[in-house]
Amino acid sequence: MNEEAFRENLLKNNVKEEQISTFIAKLIELQEFLKKEGIEIDSIPEGKILEYTEILVKKKDETILDLLRAIINYANFTKKYDYIIEVIDIAEAYNAMDNLYTRVAECFNEDIRDEIFKELTIPVLGIHPDKKPDFTKEIMKRMEDIIGEEKTIEILSPCLHGRPLEPIKKDREYFLKLKNIDEFLKIKKQEFVERLEKHAKEGTLEYAQYIDEEVVNYVKKSKTITPGVREGDKIIVTKIPYQMRKYLDAEDERMKRFYSCYCAWIRDAIKKGEERDISANFCNCSAGFFKQYWDIIFDQSVKVEPIETPLTGALECKFVVHIPQEFQ
Repeated sequence: MNEEAFRENLLKNNVKEEQISTFIAKLIELQEFLKKEGIEIDSIPEGKILEYTEILVKKKDETILDLLRAIINYANFTKKYDYIIEVIDIAEAYNAMDNLYTRVAECFNEDIRDEIFKELTIPVLGIHPDKKPDFTKEIMKRMEDIIGEEKTIEILSPCLHGRPLEPIKKDREYFLKLKNIDEFLKIKKQEFVERLEKHAKEGTLEYAQYIDEEVVNYVKKSKTITPGVREGDKIIVTKIPYQMRKYLDAEDERMKRFYSCYCAWIRDAIKKGEERDISANFCNCSAGFFKQYWDIIFDQSVKVEPIETPLTGALECKFVVHIPQEFQ
């Protein structure tokens, strides 16, 4: 690891000295772990980062988030983008169940929260993703039994994890200038396609995946893939599969659904063929990702519902956004 060059890169990206020291310290610890097996930090094989975080979990190390952030920064610096894909697999929506724990108490009370979470341990950041679906299965069953299906959906709908809001606020300003939903959706789709084309040209990632020409063409041909298409008083929107290249290559429909799904809290259940054991209402959390966007665009609470998802047996995640009357 070229520590000096990495430090200079972080400084150029306005990372504070204290954070830089933490990142480098975490990477040195990782480097020492890898050296025991004759592995260099610039050539980490797939699965080794997860193996290391699981060791840290057993040690009850509370600095795993710092480690993962350090790896992402180092991966961007060295263009080792495969590292980022593995880190996202580990960290995707890592705080969702902690947020649910807090939200249940806020919406009801601590007694109901304690009853729902009784004798359950929330899987921590760094644990293998395949250990998460069993928790989701049990927590959804308890919520629907104790507070009912309608209230469970209500709690999940705002999404259990966040997304950056500033870009959405800029989109709202643009939407207000256009005053035309169809034109807005058309322009945002074109921007998305152009972003994917740039990734394909430069070999960089769109979130947790590489992009190639076939992926770009798939998105172009899909009317509903982000940001969606208006149908009367609704917007129908489909998520681009989480791992589109693998999705396209998979011959087995179960694996297509696995590569399509973003949610670490259910994805491995799909891989094992156990998705029917988890209430499909959990996908209202994913619908909430789009709700956060349209709530800001329309400056009011908007109803967004899942139409079909890999959890219900579909190949892709599709949602309906109900357009407020004044914007129809």
